[in-house]
Amino acid sequence: MTDTPTILVFDSGLGGLTVLREVVAARPDAHYVYVADDAFFPYGHHSEDEIIARVVPLMGELIGTHDPDLAVIACNTASTLVLSHLRAAYSLPFVGTVPAIKPACAQSKTRRVSVLGTKGTVKREYTKALIRDFAQGCEVTLVGSPELASLAEAALGGHTISDGDILAELKPCFVGDPDDASARTDTVVLACTHYPLLLERLKKLAPWPVDWIDPAPAIARRVSDLLGPRAAEIVQTGAEMIFTSNRVHGLGPTLTPFFGGRVPA
Repeated sequence: MTDTPTILVFDSGLGGLTVLREVVAARPDAHYVYVADDAFFPYGHHSEDEIIARVVPLMGELIGTHDPDLAVIACNTASTLVLSHLRAAYSLPFVGTVPAIKPACAQSKTRRVSVLGTKGTVKREYTKALIRDFAQGCEVTLVGSPELASLAEAALGGHTISDGDILAELKPCFVGDPDDASARTDTVVLACTHYPLLLERLKKLAPWPVDWIDPAPAIARRVSDLLGPRAAEIVQTGAEMIFTSNRVHGLGPTLTPFFGGRVPA
Protein backbone atom coordinates (compact mmCIF):
# COMPACT_ATOMS: atom_id res chain seq x y z
CA MET A 1 0.00 0.00 0.00
CA THR A 2 1.37 3.42 -0.89
CA ASP A 3 1.88 6.16 1.72
CA THR A 4 -0.95 8.08 0.05
CA PRO A 5 -3.58 5.52 -0.91
CA THR A 6 -6.21 6.27 -3.51
CA ILE A 7 -9.77 5.31 -2.59
CA LEU A 8 -12.43 5.07 -5.27
CA VAL A 9 -15.99 5.59 -3.97
CA PHE A 10 -18.72 4.54 -6.39
CA ASP A 11 -22.48 5.11 -6.29
CA SER A 12 -25.38 5.47 -8.69
CA GLY A 13 -25.62 9.13 -7.69
CA LEU A 14 -24.88 11.39 -4.73
CA GLY A 15 -26.01 9.10 -1.91
CA GLY A 16 -22.53 7.63 -1.53
CA LEU A 17 -21.37 11.03 -0.30
CA THR A 18 -22.74 9.99 3.10
CA VAL A 19 -20.32 7.05 3.06
CA LEU A 20 -17.49 9.17 1.67
CA ARG A 21 -17.88 11.62 4.56
CA GLU A 22 -17.22 8.87 7.13
CA VAL A 23 -14.36 7.31 5.16
CA VAL A 24 -12.62 10.67 4.76
CA ALA A 25 -12.90 11.27 8.50
CA ALA A 26 -11.33 7.87 9.18
CA ARG A 27 -8.61 8.21 6.52
CA PRO A 28 -7.69 11.84 5.91
CA ASP A 29 -4.39 10.61 4.45
CA ALA A 30 -6.00 9.25 1.25
CA HIS A 31 -6.67 10.69 -2.17
CA TYR A 32 -10.34 10.34 -3.11
CA VAL A 33 -12.08 9.72 -6.41
CA TYR A 34 -15.88 9.84 -6.16
CA VAL A 35 -17.79 8.47 -9.14
CA ALA A 36 -21.53 9.05 -9.54
CA ASP A 37 -23.04 6.87 -12.25
CA ASP A 38 -25.71 9.46 -12.96
CA ALA A 39 -25.97 8.35 -16.59
CA PHE A 40 -27.68 5.20 -15.27
CA PHE A 41 -29.46 6.71 -12.21
CA PRO A 42 -31.60 5.48 -10.54
CA TYR A 43 -30.48 1.86 -10.47
CA GLY A 44 -33.88 0.82 -9.16
CA HIS A 45 -35.32 1.44 -12.62
CA HIS A 46 -33.07 -1.20 -14.20
CA SER A 47 -33.12 -5.00 -14.08
CA GLU A 48 -30.55 -7.00 -12.12
CA ASP A 49 -28.86 -8.20 -15.32
CA GLU A 50 -28.67 -4.65 -16.66
CA ILE A 51 -26.99 -3.38 -13.48
CA ILE A 52 -24.42 -6.19 -13.49
CA ALA A 53 -23.70 -5.65 -17.19
CA ARG A 54 -23.29 -1.93 -16.54
CA VAL A 55 -21.21 -1.83 -13.37
CA VAL A 56 -18.66 -4.63 -13.90
CA PRO A 57 -17.02 -3.25 -17.08
CA LEU A 58 -17.43 0.35 -15.88
CA MET A 59 -15.49 -0.51 -12.74
CA GLY A 60 -12.77 -2.02 -14.91
CA GLU A 61 -12.47 1.27 -16.81
CA LEU A 62 -12.31 3.26 -13.56
CA ILE A 63 -9.65 0.99 -12.10
CA GLY A 64 -7.60 1.34 -15.28
CA THR A 65 -7.86 5.14 -15.23
CA HIS A 66 -7.42 5.89 -11.51
CA ASP A 67 -5.42 2.89 -10.19
CA PRO A 68 -7.09 2.90 -6.75
CA ASP A 69 -5.78 0.91 -3.80
CA LEU A 70 -9.34 0.11 -2.72
CA ALA A 71 -12.89 0.65 -3.98
CA VAL A 72 -16.02 1.31 -1.93
CA ILE A 73 -19.32 0.40 -3.55
CA ALA A 74 -21.38 2.98 -1.68
CA CYS A 75 -24.71 1.72 -2.98
CA ASN A 76 -26.90 -1.01 -1.49
CA THR A 77 -28.50 -1.91 -4.81
CA ALA A 78 -25.16 -2.36 -6.57
CA SER A 79 -23.52 -4.10 -3.61
CA THR A 80 -26.22 -6.74 -3.20
CA LEU A 81 -25.92 -7.59 -6.92
CA VAL A 82 -22.44 -6.88 -8.16
CA LEU A 83 -19.89 -7.35 -5.36
CA SER A 84 -19.28 -11.03 -6.05
CA HIS A 85 -18.81 -10.30 -9.77
CA LEU A 86 -16.36 -7.48 -9.05
CA ARG A 87 -14.30 -9.59 -6.68
CA ALA A 88 -14.15 -12.37 -9.27
CA ALA A 89 -13.09 -9.97 -12.05
CA TYR A 90 -10.56 -7.73 -10.27
CA SER A 91 -7.89 -8.24 -7.62
CA LEU A 92 -8.63 -4.90 -5.98
CA PRO A 93 -10.14 -4.97 -2.45
CA PHE A 94 -13.84 -4.00 -2.54
CA VAL A 95 -15.90 -2.82 0.42
CA GLY A 96 -19.64 -3.02 -0.10
CA THR A 97 -22.71 -1.45 1.48
CA VAL A 98 -25.44 -3.83 2.60
CA PRO A 99 -28.49 -3.31 4.83
CA ALA A 100 -27.41 -3.12 8.49
CA ILE A 101 -29.97 -5.68 9.62
CA LYS A 102 -27.70 -7.52 12.04
CA PRO A 103 -26.85 -4.52 14.28
CA ALA A 104 -30.39 -3.17 14.06
CA CYS A 105 -31.95 -6.41 15.28
CA ALA A 106 -29.28 -6.81 17.95
CA GLN A 107 -30.16 -3.46 19.51
CA SER A 108 -33.95 -3.32 19.04
CA LYS A 109 -35.79 -3.46 22.35
CA THR A 110 -39.32 -3.87 20.95
CA ARG A 111 -38.15 -6.49 18.41
CA ARG A 112 -39.75 -4.46 15.61
CA VAL A 113 -37.33 -3.28 12.93
CA SER A 114 -38.02 -1.69 9.55
CA VAL A 115 -35.66 -1.70 6.57
CA LEU A 116 -36.12 1.35 4.35
CA GLY A 117 -34.50 0.85 0.97
CA THR A 118 -35.09 1.05 -2.73
CA LYS A 119 -37.58 -1.36 -4.23
CA GLY A 120 -34.69 -3.32 -5.72
CA THR A 121 -32.80 -3.67 -2.44
CA VAL A 122 -35.73 -4.84 -0.34
CA LYS A 123 -36.85 -7.49 -2.83
CA ARG A 124 -33.36 -8.91 -3.29
CA GLU A 125 -32.58 -12.42 -2.07
CA TYR A 126 -29.43 -11.04 -0.42
CA THR A 127 -31.56 -8.86 1.87
CA LYS A 128 -33.93 -11.71 2.70
CA ALA A 129 -30.94 -13.91 3.59
CA LEU A 130 -29.69 -11.24 6.00
CA ILE A 131 -33.07 -11.34 7.74
CA ARG A 132 -33.06 -15.13 7.94
CA ASP A 133 -29.54 -15.14 9.37
CA PHE A 134 -29.64 -12.15 11.69
CA ALA A 135 -33.22 -11.17 12.62
CA GLN A 136 -32.79 -12.84 16.04
CA GLY A 137 -36.53 -13.13 16.51
CA CYS A 138 -37.32 -9.59 15.38
CA GLU A 139 -40.29 -8.76 13.22
CA VAL A 140 -38.65 -7.11 10.20
CA THR A 141 -40.73 -4.92 7.88
CA LEU A 142 -39.29 -4.33 4.40
CA VAL A 143 -40.24 -0.96 2.91
CA GLY A 144 -39.38 -0.35 -0.75
CA SER A 145 -39.34 3.38 -1.38
CA PRO A 146 -39.87 4.35 -5.02
CA GLU A 147 -38.86 8.02 -4.78
CA LEU A 148 -36.85 8.81 -1.65
CA ALA A 149 -33.42 8.52 -3.34
CA SER A 150 -34.48 10.94 -6.05
CA LEU A 151 -35.92 13.31 -3.43
CA ALA A 152 -32.59 13.24 -1.57
CA GLU A 153 -30.68 14.04 -4.78
CA ALA A 154 -33.02 16.92 -5.50
CA ALA A 155 -32.71 18.30 -1.95
CA LEU A 156 -28.91 18.21 -2.11
CA GLY A 157 -29.11 20.07 -5.41
CA GLY A 158 -31.00 22.89 -3.72
CA HIS A 159 -34.54 22.03 -4.77
CA THR A 160 -37.45 22.36 -2.34
CA ILE A 161 -38.86 19.00 -1.25
CA SER A 162 -42.18 18.94 0.58
CA ASP A 163 -42.67 17.25 3.94
CA GLY A 164 -45.63 15.41 2.47
CA ASP A 165 -43.53 13.78 -0.25
CA ILE A 166 -40.96 12.57 2.27
CA LEU A 167 -43.57 11.36 4.77
CA ALA A 168 -45.33 9.32 2.08
CA GLU A 169 -42.10 7.34 1.57
CA LEU A 170 -41.36 7.07 5.29
CA LYS A 171 -44.73 6.25 6.86
CA PRO A 172 -44.84 2.49 6.06
CA CYS A 173 -41.76 1.99 8.29
CA PHE A 174 -43.78 2.79 11.40
CA VAL A 175 -45.63 -0.32 12.50
CA GLY A 176 -47.52 -1.07 15.72
CA ASP A 177 -49.40 0.87 18.37
CA PRO A 178 -48.50 4.58 18.19
CA ASP A 179 -49.48 4.98 21.84
CA ASP A 180 -47.47 2.06 23.21
CA ALA A 181 -43.69 2.50 22.96
CA SER A 182 -43.17 -1.18 23.79
CA ALA A 183 -45.28 -2.42 20.88
CA ARG A 184 -44.11 -0.46 17.88
CA THR A 185 -41.14 -0.03 15.56
CA ASP A 186 -38.12 1.32 17.43
CA THR A 187 -35.35 0.92 14.80
CA VAL A 188 -35.17 1.87 11.11
CA VAL A 189 -32.35 0.67 8.87
CA LEU A 190 -31.41 3.20 6.21
CA ALA A 191 -30.71 0.72 3.41
CA CYS A 192 -29.88 3.31 0.76
CA THR A 193 -26.91 5.65 1.09
CA HIS A 194 -29.03 8.53 -0.21
CA TYR A 195 -31.32 8.50 2.80
CA PRO A 196 -28.93 9.93 5.42
CA LEU A 197 -28.85 13.08 3.26
CA LEU A 198 -32.41 13.62 4.56
CA LEU A 199 -31.85 12.33 8.09
CA GLU A 200 -32.82 15.52 9.92
CA ARG A 201 -36.04 15.72 7.91
CA LEU A 202 -36.74 12.03 8.58
CA LYS A 203 -36.32 12.55 12.32
CA LYS A 204 -38.62 15.56 12.28
CA LEU A 205 -41.35 13.84 10.27
CA ALA A 206 -41.27 10.45 12.03
CA PRO A 207 -44.56 9.59 13.77
CA TRP A 208 -42.53 8.66 16.87
CA PRO A 209 -38.83 8.57 17.81
CA VAL A 210 -36.77 5.63 16.52
CA ASP A 211 -33.12 4.73 16.19
CA TRP A 212 -31.84 5.27 12.65
CA ILE A 213 -29.12 2.84 11.55
CA ASP A 214 -26.63 4.18 9.00
CA PRO A 215 -23.92 1.70 7.91
CA ALA A 216 -21.42 4.40 6.89
CA PRO A 217 -19.33 4.42 10.13
CA ALA A 218 -18.88 0.63 9.95
CA ILE A 219 -17.85 0.90 6.29
CA ALA A 220 -15.26 3.52 7.20
CA ARG A 221 -13.79 1.25 9.88
CA ARG A 222 -13.55 -1.61 7.39
CA VAL A 223 -11.80 0.59 4.82
CA SER A 224 -9.28 1.78 7.39
CA ASP A 225 -8.57 -1.78 8.52
CA LEU A 226 -7.92 -2.91 4.95
CA LEU A 227 -5.63 0.02 4.20
CA GLY A 228 -3.54 -0.58 7.31
CA PRO A 229 -1.86 2.04 9.50
CA ARG A 230 -1.80 5.65 8.42
CA ALA A 231 1.45 7.35 7.55
CA ALA A 232 3.04 8.98 10.59
CA GLU A 233 2.64 12.42 9.07
CA ILE A 234 -0.74 13.00 7.44
CA VAL A 235 -0.73 15.24 4.40
CA GLN A 236 -4.23 15.96 3.15
CA THR A 237 -4.35 15.14 -0.53
CA GLY A 238 -6.81 15.97 -3.27
CA ALA A 239 -10.20 14.77 -4.39
CA GLU A 240 -12.00 14.29 -7.67
CA MET A 241 -15.73 14.26 -8.42
CA ILE A 242 -16.75 12.44 -11.58
CA PHE A 243 -20.16 12.04 -13.21
CA THR A 244 -20.51 9.30 -15.82
CA SER A 245 -22.75 11.66 -17.80
CA ASN A 246 -19.69 13.97 -18.03
CA ARG A 247 -21.67 16.87 -16.65
CA VAL A 248 -19.89 19.47 -14.53
CA HIS A 249 -21.09 19.03 -10.95
CA GLY A 250 -21.52 22.73 -10.18
CA LEU A 251 -22.30 21.92 -6.55
CA GLY A 252 -19.28 23.80 -5.19
CA PRO A 253 -19.48 24.39 -1.42
CA THR A 254 -22.26 21.81 -1.05
CA LEU A 255 -19.76 19.02 -1.71
CA THR A 256 -16.83 20.31 0.32
CA PRO A 257 -18.00 19.01 3.75
CA PHE A 258 -18.35 15.49 2.36
CA PHE A 259 -14.75 15.60 1.15
CA GLY A 260 -13.42 16.67 4.56
CA GLY A 261 -12.96 20.29 3.55
CA ARG A 262 -11.34 19.51 0.21
CA VAL A 263 -12.63 21.20 -2.91
CA PRO A 264 -13.14 18.36 -5.40
CA ALA A 265 -11.81 18.84 -8.92
